[in-house]
Amino acid sequence: MVVANIVQAVTMGLRQELKRDKKVIVLGEDVGLNGGVFRATDGLQKEFGPDRVIDTPLAELGIVGASIGLAVNGMKPVAEIQFSGFVYAGFDQLLSHAARIRMRSRGRFTCPMVLRTPYGTGIRALELHCESGEALFSHIAGLKMVVPSNPYDAKGLLAAAIRDPDPVIFYEPMRIYRAIKQDIPEDEYIVPLGKANVIHQGDDLTLIAWGAMVKTCQDAIQKLQGKYSVEIIDLRTINPYDAETVISSVKKTGRCVIAHEAPRTAGFAAELIASINEKALLSLHAPVVRVTGPDVPIPLAKLEGHYLPDVNRIIKGIEKVMSF
Repeated sequence: MVVANIVQAVTMGLRQELKRDKKVIVLGEDVGLNGGVFRATDGLQKEFGPDRVIDTPLAELGIVGASIGLAVNGMKPVAEIQFSGFVYAGFDQLLSHAARIRMRSRGRFTCPMVLRTPYGTGIRALELHCESGEALFSHIAGLKMVVPSNPYDAKGLLAAAIRDPDPVIFYEPMRIYRAIKQDIPEDEYIVPLGKANVIHQGDDLTLIAWGAMVKTCQDAIQKLQGKYSVEIIDLRTINPYDAETVISSVKKTGRCVIAHEAPRTAGFAAELIASINEKALLSLHAPVVRVTGPDVPIPLAKLEGHYLPDVNRIIKGIEKVMSF
């Protein structure tokens, strides 16, 4: 076992897969010599060489397009986009090619690539550096969408994503890159895609989150000091998401709050609520409450705190459901 934060866990996951499979390569802006903007690829080029850890030009469209070509031809590229707001430059390639190649070729080709990118607000970065676009990617059939919330999952989910035969968007919550440390195995392991994690059992209410918001939800429950028995679900994979775990929990508790920092309208909470209404409506004691970012672009530094859902807003949502 080794104590690691999320950045270190990502590095460990990449190193594990680079050693395990020579078809795995890492590419992106500054991932080699400089070790990435957050140092998630630090030391990998020195260990595996410039042919497997590749510094690219400043061209997201080229990074994504090259990765698709490599993947279709038998490689397993792990592309890094420095911030999630820059992924949009390669959105056409992801939607029109990466997500469709299996269907288009009737299964003759797949696209086993991973696109890693830091996401989320809370670090007071510039415009387009803090986007939370998981709902966009979850809407594209053929793409998988993964968001770890802790070091153990970061390493295990990344390994599973790299081994998956289809394209995976791997969102890394940069607000908690170094805020959480865990003992994680140095040995090889994976965390399966598509399986949520019930991180706290409860009977009164189901609280669902992913990425950095999981820690915020845990802090909120701690502040409530046992006032309610809350079941916390870390969704981990947005697409495909673990509907069975969500519905089972809501049927047990009868109440639900969903927290995410993406804008409210058409955020992924809306999809979860639709599923709950379809499959657990008669179990509900109160309408499901969303605690989300507002329907505005993420503001610059001075207003960022007003945008980001915090502990007090989550507690307010819980109280609203419990008092209905």
